[in-house]
Amino acid sequence: METKFQELKNRLLEVNDISSAAGLLYWDQSTYMPPGGAAARARQTATLGRLAHEKFTDPTIGKLLDALEAYEKSLDYDSDAAGLLRVARRKYERAIKIPAKFTAEVANHTSESYQVWTEARPANDFERVRPYLEKTLEYSRQAANFFPGYDHIADPHIESSDYGMKAEDVSRVFAELRQELVPLVSAITSQEPADDSCLHQHFPEEKQLAFGLEVAEQFGYDMHRGRQDKTHHPFMTKFSLGDVRITTRTKENFLGDALFSTLHETGHALYEQGICPDYEGTPLARGTSSGVHESQSRLWENLVGRSRGFWYHFYPKLQSVFSEQLGSVSKDTFNRAINKVERSLIRTNADEVTYNLHVMLRFDLELAMLEGNLEIRDLPEVWRERFEADFGIAPPDDKDGVLQDVHWYFGLIGGAFQGYTLGNILGAQFYASAFKAHPEIPTEIRREGKFSTLHNWLKENLYQHGSKYTAPEIIERATGSPLSIKPYIAYLHSKYGELYDLDGCGPAQWTEMMETWPDGSAS
Repeated sequence: METKFQELKNRLLEVNDISSAAGLLYWDQSTYMPPGGAAARARQTATLGRLAHEKFTDPTIGKLLDALEAYEKSLDYDSDAAGLLRVARRKYERAIKIPAKFTAEVANHTSESYQVWTEARPANDFERVRPYLEKTLEYSRQAANFFPGYDHIADPHIESSDYGMKAEDVSRVFAELRQELVPLVSAITSQEPADDSCLHQHFPEEKQLAFGLEVAEQFGYDMHRGRQDKTHHPFMTKFSLGDVRITTRTKENFLGDALFSTLHETGHALYEQGICPDYEGTPLARGTSSGVHESQSRLWENLVGRSRGFWYHFYPKLQSVFSEQLGSVSKDTFNRAINKVERSLIRTNADEVTYNLHVMLRFDLELAMLEGNLEIRDLPEVWRERFEADFGIAPPDDKDGVLQDVHWYFGLIGGAFQGYTLGNILGAQFYASAFKAHPEIPTEIRREGKFSTLHNWLKENLYQHGSKYTAPEIIERATGSPLSIKPYIAYLHSKYGELYDLDGCGPAQWTEMMETWPDGSAS
């Protein structure tokens, strides 16, 4: 059995190496590749995608998994070997349902589509990319139909990124959350918006990048195993546990874009860098789900990076870097500026309170497209109508409307967006559990700029396990309960109730709310 187990690991390592090479090509395409390389890059990524798929779906792997079934049953469920066999079997059984030719076609198509999108978006030219998106929808429906027996055509896509959840589950959580968010958004946006003019000055790019990376390193990002580069749409990518990279984008007339993009991607990278080194090259060496992964980017970006306690320590440092721009701006003014709530067009720039409404819009449109109830040609107009209904404003063009997100133009439709909101919910749930175990965390952040206690709790309870446990399992193990919106709602009401002096959540109730949500601002 040990011999067969080692042979399986060796074969899985080969698949991982090919996929990592394809990932490196994508990173290059998104950062440094000249536009002229697009056609060849599409062919190259398609070739590597086909090879990885063929090797992973080789019947020999299926035979090895069958031969190791009795061995797996003899192992303790929590052992690494049992986890590897469990995850490899699940992924193999999914992969063999998808033809290698289809995988190569999709890889080639999405690479071409991405390159067209990078040109179509700044040109506000939806018609240019529309044929590619129509083809993507065809591929998305085909992919779902490789998994007969689903309750909803989006289920196979959702299960691919958030295993254990279906469209019905996501819709139920979203409906529950929406019921809480709509009145909160209304209460806040009925007030005079916070003044964020201090963020809209000239901030030299080099200084922005340096400050963001300094904070990332203090969070715990290991630069010996990482680097940061610029891109159109920020992302984190990993080629091995020793090579986990982040990207960001800068606007010299806006401080928040690069800074919070860096902190967001650092959260993803901390997760990957924290995975047990023994899992290198196996299916365990990655985050367990889209929602859990996103919980870490949102936790470090927002729950930590936008907290008053965080800036109590870091704001003097930021002022010293940008003394001309921020020297006369008070800490409270800056804190309100970075936590400004307003109905806005761009998801990636949206505040914490309205952000999830952006995700819900996209999720609902995905369901409609997959169901056949929404044609691609009608998508821009339906987007505008739904956006105006939800936000009270209408996108002036497609560039800041249906073209703004890369996801549909470099991947299939379905299964991508729900993870962002699940991540917001879970980030609060994980942070609340870390605080319960270590009540000193907010004070350490505020007084010392120290993150090791929080980081170590996350490594021990979440990061080190990689994908050994499913998302429901790791949530239960780390927090003691299933996914719940309660910590997230408590966080939003506590933080924004104080910032906007809302009835029942104003300063008079701040100490009481601290018992429900551990921001640390009152310490």
